[in-house]
Amino acid sequence: MKKVQNDEPASMEVSENAAEKTKQKVGRKRDHTRDEKILEATIEILAESGFDGMTMDKVAARAKASKATMYRRWSSKVELVRDALGWMNRSHLDLENLPDSGSLREDLLLLIKPQSMAEEERKFRVLAGLGSFLQHSDTGEAGAAGIFDDWADANLRLMQRAAARGEISEHADLELACRVITSTSAFRGLVERKPFEKVFYAALLDGLILPALKHSTANQAVADK
Repeated sequence: MKKVQNDEPASMEVSENAAEKTKQKVGRKRDHTRDEKILEATIEILAESGFDGMTMDKVAARAKASKATMYRRWSSKVELVRDALGWMNRSHLDLENLPDSGSLREDLLLLIKPQSMAEEERKFRVLAGLGSFLQHSDTGEAGAAGIFDDWADANLRLMQRAAARGEISEHADLELACRVITSTSAFRGLVERKPFEKVFYAALLDGLILPALKHSTANQAVADK
């Protein structure tokens, strides 16, 4: 009887220690530097092998990450690629220091920063190799739109600033304008496999986006009749 009584506290102590270790493991903060290494590895393999040739195993090996780490963050290959494309598109954005030239046109164009020839070539290979990703049921309209969320947010903030200073109509549908920009970019890059360069973007702004934002009052009056 004495032996049982002496062992019981030790057993309880072991259980409490195990529970504490489990709690520490579950509560451990996510390592976002690891996320970036995995996303970078994903982009590299997409550029080399395309979506159909890419596997979670290849990405894990390139990023020196375990498959368990991968699947804790992304439940599927499609989900990983979608996040990697979003990461690639926002990598040149500085959301904390948006352009403020006093001109909406200039500010929007300044968001499209020039990249090196190597970066542009890699991006083109990634887009050209997406293959069945575009037809995958998990991609969908919402998923494709999510690739450009940060850029759309930056555009919206620049337009709100322009509306506040009276450069564009206070009745302008800013969210619709942002969707037009990102949808056009998605079509040009994912479907036409062409870069969304400044010359093309300037033509889109001058021919469609800015005139619509500046003359939204008249358009609204027609729509209300």
